[in-house]
Amino acid sequence: MATNGNDILQAAKQICEEKNISLDSVIETIEAALAVAYRKDFGEKNQNIKVELDMKTASSRIFDIKTVVTDEKAEITEKLKEEKKAQAEAENEEIKPGKEKKIKESIREEDEANEEQKIDRFNPKTEITLTDANKIKKDAKLDEVIKTELHPPAAYGRMAAQTAKQVIIQRLREAERDTIYKEFKDKEGEVINGTIQRIEGKMVLIDLGPTTALLPPSEQVPREQYSPGQRLKFFVVAVNTTPKGPEIILSRSHPDMVNKLFHLEVPEIGNGSVEIKSVAREAGSRTKIAVFTNQKNIDPVGSCVGQRGSRVQTIISEIGGEKIDIIEWDEDPAKFITNSLSPAKVLSVKIKDEEKAALAEVKEDQLSLAIGKAGQNVRLSAKLSGWKIDIISDKGDKVTSKAEKKDKPENSGSVGSLASSESSADGKEKQVKEEVKKDEEKKPVGEEKSKSEGDEEKSIKTSEVKSIKEERVEKKPGEQKKEDIEQPTKDKKAVKEEPKPAEKITEKKDEPKPEAKQEEKPVQEEKSIKEKKTADKDEKKQPDKEDNK
Repeated sequence: MATNGNDILQAAKQICEEKNISLDSVIETIEAALAVAYRKDFGEKNQNIKVELDMKTASSRIFDIKTVVTDEKAEITEKLKEEKKAQAEAENEEIKPGKEKKIKESIREEDEANEEQKIDRFNPKTEITLTDANKIKKDAKLDEVIKTELHPPAAYGRMAAQTAKQVIIQRLREAERDTIYKEFKDKEGEVINGTIQRIEGKMVLIDLGPTTALLPPSEQVPREQYSPGQRLKFFVVAVNTTPKGPEIILSRSHPDMVNKLFHLEVPEIGNGSVEIKSVAREAGSRTKIAVFTNQKNIDPVGSCVGQRGSRVQTIISEIGGEKIDIIEWDEDPAKFITNSLSPAKVLSVKIKDEEKAALAEVKEDQLSLAIGKAGQNVRLSAKLSGWKIDIISDKGDKVTSKAEKKDKPENSGSVGSLASSESSADGKEKQVKEEVKKDEEKKPVGEEKSKSEGDEEKSIKTSEVKSIKEERVEKKPGEQKKEDIEQPTKDKKAVKEEPKPAEKITEKKDEPKPEAKQEEKPVQEEKSIKEKKTADKDEKKQPDKEDNK
């Protein structure tokens, strides 16, 4: 059993460094593995074996642990065993072979199990009677633990060593999981650094060093791009235990992430002189944060902004360029709502305490600022203050904070409504054009030709009407009356002369000459190509004849 103690101690310390676990847990793991190995080779199944390992001498001592109980308990269990044997023998004689025997055996087993639960039986593997305990220790008492040292008769076998190895691996893994769980459970609600390991579908896996955490799609910032190897800050949302180990859920869109970043970046918030009252965030777009201080010599907004915006800019760069509005908190709800609606300038705020609603009045040119893009400014102000906010202009236009992103106010005077109307008009024009194209494609070629003929006739008529109107304008009023009388006769002549242009068009249809010419051209070209080929062959034959001569 004796081996080099220094080697075992160094191996245990190495495991502690690799797995980030304590030395005591490693020693307990080795002791449990040796106990399992002894029970496997030399002990019994439910025997309570304990091993004490001495790391200095690398020696181990094995003990059988038993609890002292009364002698009556052992006697009662023996009587019950004898009675059960007698009952079993009697039942076996009475019961016929077949299905009835199996049924009664199952009933008997159930009764025995119920009795064992009711009666506290004596277990000789884990318990010892008082008389037997006094033989080992004279002053033994009830419920006392008696240790009996055991000596293994031979070395452990191969199976025992293998089971011990499995126990060590399993226990070390469990110890490692426990330490990881405790470490990150304490960091729940804090900001930590992590490196993006890989991306599996919509799930992003984050490497935290000792373990891997998850960044689910619901906790990601919209339109934020992630790439492997990228180092970012994350907010620890929850740490859960699972059969596979601790599950750590991270977030980049949580409102408290901005809160914790200000605690890290602004010393006044870190030491408690400036307090963050509330945070309203729409991740990836805008955040409003309300700050307050009891100290008169400290500017809460200025301390968060920093010199030339240095402090707030580092936080903005950390959350992907998201805009941050820092607002001074006030006990008066009217003043706080006025501050929360910045950058818009509010004329007045009327408070309704029963409904916990507020009506803010602004100038007409400040209405779009107070509402914000798609109502974002009003929504964030309502979240920040906890009040339902209605905005009204000095001319009576009203907007509520309940409006969603898609529902834009009617009288807000924003450019978005005009753009949407223009886009809808463009869409209608496109639909009409597409329908016209489809109709034209469906019509046969003959109809298209007749259409072109009709268009030419219409153009001739319109040109004649324009010329008549121009002549009327140039002539005097007296002459216009005469021409008005003569106009029906001219119109009749024009109607009679209409078929002339149609005849010209029909003549164009009957001309097959250009098509014939086009067909003759390729025939002539083929003849010229054949003549060239024959000439080339004759030239090649002449030098062959000269060589033969």
